Parts: sequence; C-alpha cells; structure tokens
Amino acid sequence: MSLKQSLHTLVVATKGRGFVDATGELQAWLASVDAHDGLLTIFIRHTSASLLVQENADPTVRSDFERFFARLVADGDPMFEHDDEGPDDMPAHVRSALTQTQLSIPVRGGRAQLGTWQAVYVWEHRHAPHRRELALHYLGT
Repeated sequence: MSLKQSLHTLVVATKGRGFVDATGELQAWLASVDAHDGLLTIFIRHTSASLLVQENADPTVRSDFERFFARLVADGDPMFEHDDEGPDDMPAHVRSALTQTQLSIPVRGGRAQLGTWQAVYVWEHRHAPHRRELALHYLGT
C-alpha cells in the first residue's frame, strides 16, 4: 500500500473577532481527495488569527473564551507599542501566540477523527473581517 499526499489552500472568511467553524469544509476536502487513513495537517497563514479544536454544541463555550481572552489580553493596553493597525493589532498577535497556528488531526475511513462534540475553528482575533488562508496537507492512504 503506497502513501499519497494532497495539498490545498482553504480560504475562510471571518466576520471579525470570533470563531468560524471550518469542520465541514475540511471534511469535504478530505472526501474530494479520496482520503482514507492518514493525517491531516492544518496551518493558518496569519499572525493575528489561530486554530482551535473545541466544543461545538454549546456556543457559550466560545463566548467564554472571548471574555477570558479579552481580560487576559486587552485591546488598547498601553503596554503594547505595536498598534499600526489599531488598538486590536498587538493583542491579536499575542492571542495567536498563546493559542495554535497548526493542528494535526488523524483521519480514519476518510473522516477527521474529531470527538462527538468537537469542531475545528478559525479564531479571528481582529475586529475587522478578514479572509484567512489555511494550508492543508493530507498524508495517508
């Protein structure tokens, strides 16, 4: 049995700070490349957004994350010098550094092996909408 690999760039539109569920698009891409068993790597190509595997049933989990990070890394904090794009600029970079920019998810039977209540989210840390690029790599059978 030989291994195959597939590469793709998935563009995810955000509406500003918050979470965008990318699970459906990831599963659709795995199906389109006829993935079976292997590993999906996802890398976000930005320094002010991140990736998160998290609860997908109760939206208060995501709003709790937002409130926690608003307290931890406040917009406009005078500690930050870098504010070229506004008061959320450096806080977005810090949020990204504290979370994840790359995920590795096992694939079995053509499906990402997420738990029942898990989804893959793009977590936008800026207030303005953006188009975020996810570099996808599948390696497997």
